[in-house]
Amino acid sequence: MDGTSLPPDAADRGEQAPISRIVREVAAQFPGERITLGQMSEAFGDRAFGLLILLLCLPSLLPGMASVFGIPMLILGVQMGMGRRVPKLPGFVARQSIKRTDLLRLSDGSSKWLSRIERYVKPRPGPFVSPMGDRVVGWLTVYSALMLILPGPGTNGPPAFGNIVMALGVVEHDSKVTAWGAALCLAGCIFASVVIAILAWVAIRAMGWVVG
Repeated sequence: MDGTSLPPDAADRGEQAPISRIVREVAAQFPGERITLGQMSEAFGDRAFGLLILLLCLPSLLPGMASVFGIPMLILGVQMGMGRRVPKLPGFVARQSIKRTDLLRLSDGSSKWLSRIERYVKPRPGPFVSPMGDRVVGWLTVYSALMLILPGPGTNGPPAFGNIVMALGVVEHDSKVTAWGAALCLAGCIFASVVIAILAWVAIRAMGWVVG
């Protein structure tokens, strides 16, 4: 981890929930009006995958904030799934930015269920924080990103929630929470896939009735 990474004692600060603490540390690292994904990727080294995925998913839980980060998530997921340790973002992705004020809003936007999960997060070794576990997280992030990109009523929240839990476990080196997140993410993605498939089937049948 490079010298600009999160402080080594960050995980010991129990007075704040993990997501709130992480968001505020990122905001403190960059005092400007906007923070680019490239800046975060460079600053947080080997924790950048989990941090970026977490921050890209969080807007999905806030009303009025569209999930416009599906493509960056897709790229991050593919790289993580292929075993990269540090993200390498293409220019058009690295230049995407988040308002510092919006970032701070995210720390207050956690759902009730997510807040409950945060209470149990702590560093725990295990298979889901190993190189192979990172690959699993990466490919599940790809699946989740596809569900965020494809349109469908109510299909953004479930995959995004599971992906947030999964990424939180990665950032905090908690294998158990990462495993919970992986299960939630997979279930949410399957739910979204079924909804989208039903909508596609209905649309095809409707077109057949119109043409017929």
